[in-house]
Amino acid sequence: MCNFCVQHGEGKRWYANAQNYAMDLESDLRRRGFIVDFIRNFEANRRTANAGLAALRFIPRPARKWFTRRPEAAAQKHHFGQPVPIEECAGILDIATNITRLPCVCRGAMQPKSNAESCCIVMTVNKHDGLLAEGFRDYSGGPASQGFDRLTKEQAIAYLKSAEERGLCHTAWTFITPFIAGLCNCDLPSGCMAMKLQLRGGVRIMWKGEDVIRRNEELCTGCRRCVKRCPFGAITAAPRQAGVIVDRKKCWGCGICRTACAPAALSLEPRATTADVATTW
Repeated sequence: MCNFCVQHGEGKRWYANAQNYAMDLESDLRRRGFIVDFIRNFEANRRTANAGLAALRFIPRPARKWFTRRPEAAAQKHHFGQPVPIEECAGILDIATNITRLPCVCRGAMQPKSNAESCCIVMTVNKHDGLLAEGFRDYSGGPASQGFDRLTKEQAIAYLKSAEERGLCHTAWTFITPFIAGLCNCDLPSGCMAMKLQLRGGVRIMWKGEDVIRRNEELCTGCRRCVKRCPFGAITAAPRQAGVIVDRKKCWGCGICRTACAPAALSLEPRATTADVATTW
């Protein structure tokens, strides 16, 4: 299990622990303030992060870990994430039943003039309307990102499934660890700041998922539709022959590739009990 599961999971996956969801976010002033500041100051923080990524390119790889240590520690303390497959998302929504689909601040900041669809979900145990009204006051995201939709669990799952069809990975995020309040749906090309920092900059702000993909060679037809669906580049076309190559050490366990596999040759299994990737987080 990842470190968060050990520290905050109470014997289960950390995002499945009901204690990690605020019962009354409206009166939790510390966390409320953090979330409001996160939303309202995202653009300034994005510019700082991009400047840091640009500077990292000039630092030799062996030395980069020293420079990323502080932001990584801060991320684990305040705002850290992990890919979550659709089955686990359903469990999260069983706990946090107040659900709002809302503008993605990443897409609004990265592509302010685009028609990028709102793609994030805020979920808490009790209502969070006042928090969102304060955080998103004067928000100027893309034209399709205006407005907030209150969702039932069934509507939220349907939305998450539609995101999967576009190759978007679900990730659960803390807002002052271990409190969980957000489910994001992102990939690198869409402008996800977290994936950009992690995959391009090597700044560790996400754990790999609790699961890892396995390919059933007997069921696989070699259609290669899963190659484009993987948000992390863990599946590539096999050279000079039909079929694909699955690099399980690159797999983040989001399970999105399964949506492109008609014969169900791809499945998830627990990372911690799988010898070849048990320590790859």
